[in-house]
Amino acid sequence: MITESNLYTELRALGIRPSIQRIAVMDFLIRNPIHPTIDEIYSELSRKIPTLSKTTVYNTVKTLSDSRAIQTVLIDEKNKRYDADTNRHAHFMCNICGKVTDLPIKSLEIETENDRNLSITEFHLYYRGNCEKCKN
Repeated sequence: MITESNLYTELRALGIRPSIQRIAVMDFLIRNPIHPTIDEIYSELSRKIPTLSKTTVYNTVKTLSDSRAIQTVLIDEKNKRYDADTNRHAHFMCNICGKVTDLPIKSLEIETENDRNLSITEFHLYYRGNCEKCKN
């Protein structure tokens, strides 16, 4: 997982040219673990970077996701969301308020048939329900 203190160096280590826009998007995702959408990222960052375009945000999250600097969260049927925490964890989405939060995973064991030669490169584990605030 990329940290705020080594952002520039860690992006370069992943083969990502650390432009102002890429650093801003990555920094926003690290500082705001709210699993934002493209629109939310753009809305927040365009206040600070008036020349930022939504296309640049799309291209940046694609670059960051393709290099595994961030993960794409597909829990929301309407929007992709993005997470700077690339450590193994699950996501929970509240059916009422739509908030997405991280859930720790103690272990993840799966059974595969002995005759399969699988090489799993990623997994997505999602839960839905009502958060503590909305269940009452």
